[in-house]
Amino acid sequence: MREIAALFFKLGWIAFGGPAAHIAMMEEEVVNKRKWMNRQHFLDLVGATNLIPGPNSTEMAIHCGYHRGGFAGLVIAGISFIFPAVFITLILAWLYVGYGTLPAVEPLFYGIKPAVLAVILSAVYRLGKKALKGWQVGVIGLVVLAAALWGVSEITAILAGGLVGMIWLSLLHKFNNNDATFSVAPIYYGALWGKFKSAVVSSPIILSITTTTTQISGLLLFWEFLKVGAILFGSGYVLVAYLDAELVNRLAWLTRPELLDAIAIGQFTPGPVLSTSTFIGYQIQGFSGAILATLGIFLPSFLFVLLLNPIVPKLRKSKLTANFLDAVNVSAVAIMIAVVIKMGGQILIEWQAIVVAAISIVLVFGVKKLGSGWVIFIGALLGYGLSFIG
Repeated sequence: MREIAALFFKLGWIAFGGPAAHIAMMEEEVVNKRKWMNRQHFLDLVGATNLIPGPNSTEMAIHCGYHRGGFAGLVIAGISFIFPAVFITLILAWLYVGYGTLPAVEPLFYGIKPAVLAVILSAVYRLGKKALKGWQVGVIGLVVLAAALWGVSEITAILAGGLVGMIWLSLLHKFNNNDATFSVAPIYYGALWGKFKSAVVSSPIILSITTTTTQISGLLLFWEFLKVGAILFGSGYVLVAYLDAELVNRLAWLTRPELLDAIAIGQFTPGPVLSTSTFIGYQIQGFSGAILATLGIFLPSFLFVLLLNPIVPKLRKSKLTANFLDAVNVSAVAIMIAVVIKMGGQILIEWQAIVVAAISIVLVFGVKKLGSGWVIFIGALLGYGLSFIG
């Protein structure tokens, strides 16, 4: 348990660059260095995690903790990974509320983003080799990549890739009941989740929360962020849209500039971008609001992983669902490639960023024992130094 806590606490402090970068760091630590699981299982978890709501990198941390240490490991890994971002965000929220402005932190991150690109590329290379199991899977990946670059949402692209792959690959392999047994786990899980969701939504307790707790601001605050954590798919931009609709337009708890400042903090701090909830909770209700908002938005991820993790290995036992998982995996890698392309177009504009990215790529692929944390640290120093050169 100490090993799990130490690893994810460390990653929580250095995990800059969004979910793709965080997952790349976890893959290096969990698969390459510590060998807690093989790359195929890690890739299966990545693919499956992309199909459920919530922050992908946080859920991958929870998956890894569960795999290594059971339920206790699940809780410890999740809290350890989330805590640094929440702690930093809470301090910045205190400064923001007290002084009405954000600290000038952007210059410190000048070289981090190009270095993060190199870290993601290294994971794409390793996971891509494992995911690419034939030209048919490669075609699915290319189509998903094109769709992602075209603007199709991540969940739509991955789910469509998985379904098409399941049918196409099963037909090509001439699916045979004698070779493998069809597992009803995915169907059962979907039906179970449908019943659970229906029961929760129609529950008198939940309905009373949404209709009668306008005076109980703490409970209402928790409920609003619990809803976000339970239904949020996609990137931080989706989070912005949802919070804008709920907290700015409907409830009028924040102004739009205050919301954008909160989102900016989530982008600048390491770890999951959903630490934005801590900042917003503090703005609305102080320290207690920060705790309630944070608990609300992250709690569904622990529950989803607890349900999903035991099912993933079962998917490998059926040829049909294994084909689905293979297609989802290559689709997830394609999404990571799309992230690199989009980030590269936004970041690699000035020559300083290109230099940092090039050096970081050499370090990532050339110095095998150099961890991603060191690559990002060196990139930050290089970027800061080069920023003084015109």
